[in-house]
Amino acid sequence: MRSLFLKIFLWFGLALLLVNLGLFVMFLLTAPRNRPLRGPSAAALGIYAQTAADTFERDGKSGLSDYLSRVESASGVRAVVFNENGEELSGRAAPMGARELASKASQSTRPNFSATERDLAAFMARSASGRPYTLVAGMPGPPPPPPGPFGLEMGRSVQHLLLALFIGAALCYWLARYLTAPIVKLRATTRELADGNFNARVGPELTRQKDEIGHLGRDFNLMAERIESLVMAERRLLADISHELRSPLARQRVAIAIARRRATPEAASAIDRIESEAESVNEMLSQVLTLSRFESGTDGLRTTAIDLPALLEKVADDADFEAKGRDRSVRVTESEPCATTGVFELLRSAVENVVRNAVHYTAEGTEVELALRCEGGEAEKYAVIRVRDHGAGVPDEAIEKIFRPFYRVEDARDRETGGTGLGLAIAARAVRLHGGTIQAANAPDGGLMVEIRLPIKLPIKLNF
Repeated sequence: MRSLFLKIFLWFGLALLLVNLGLFVMFLLTAPRNRPLRGPSAAALGIYAQTAADTFERDGKSGLSDYLSRVESASGVRAVVFNENGEELSGRAAPMGARELASKASQSTRPNFSATERDLAAFMARSASGRPYTLVAGMPGPPPPPPGPFGLEMGRSVQHLLLALFIGAALCYWLARYLTAPIVKLRATTRELADGNFNARVGPELTRQKDEIGHLGRDFNLMAERIESLVMAERRLLADISHELRSPLARQRVAIAIARRRATPEAASAIDRIESEAESVNEMLSQVLTLSRFESGTDGLRTTAIDLPALLEKVADDADFEAKGRDRSVRVTESEPCATTGVFELLRSAVENVVRNAVHYTAEGTEVELALRCEGGEAEKYAVIRVRDHGAGVPDEAIEKIFRPFYRVEDARDRETGGTGLGLAIAARAVRLHGGTIQAANAPDGGLMVEIRLPIKLPIKLNF
């Protein structure tokens, strides 16, 4: 019941079903038990009865029988005639209940109908001599219902009910599809926008509507345009600032080199500090430019086959060389053969930034552990890279935030190390560009574990 289409379809269908069942039951409860009489009116019955009485007194039994035969042939009414003593005068076989109905009708000048036998009526008439005669007529009706659990009328009613339910179900399906189709299109466009396609817009077939859905589509397009302009402005600002700061930093390095040659021994430590801070700013600018390039997509970058075990081994060797100078180490604990396709520089940068972040925060005398495994079934396979350090970990409320640009965990150790807050953001963007995911979690026995999950597109081992 999570689908809006299914909810609308079922609720409309249930309402239609209840209405039709209610009407069907009401019809069964209020329908007459006997079929209405079909045939001549009461006036015609009076004429038949009067003529039969006169014919009997004039022509006798044979003349009456011939007259009743002509009436039956012309109108389909099969009649018999009784005298005041209840004797049948035409020599015809009287239907069941005809004699009792004739006795009752002899006391009235209006037609009488049988309460037990359907389509049976009686009318009393007096001849010219004043004697009463009663004509009992069997009215023509529909053929008897066929044998079976339901009569013909019940069967037709059930057929009508099923036909109404079928038509109603088709209308409910069309109505539910009509109401939910614009929402499905809007959801697909929203996903495109969330995946980074800032050109995603709702089509005119939705925005031309004059109802609430049309207003929603137009508001979505306005929102998307605003988001696109803000994101593009931010990217241009980062790129412009980073590029413009490169020239002053280059001149600063020249000035530092000149100052170092002229400085006294007492000023050497201060110059070293200035040079260290300049290198930190330069590194930050490089990462900002990298992030800006990644945010612009992979257009113009060459896609190749990537041997993931070889990539992981190369990153581990480089990081281990850097970590040894800080009494730390990097080791590959597990490496299964698997490969993918993508941009080598982006994936290497993603893994390298995660590993360097782990080296940065792992405790002295510990090692950063790298593992590569292939997971999944025949339909979908993934290469899972896990990087685990043995540091203090990250507060639970900051786990989801560490992949944001310039985000830094506000604890004493983070302030001392002075990271830029861009390494994990660069890694996250590069992984997403390859259709993968990245997430972090605190290890049960301490430290942070980052998992990179990449789709395997070439399940063979390749060499660079």
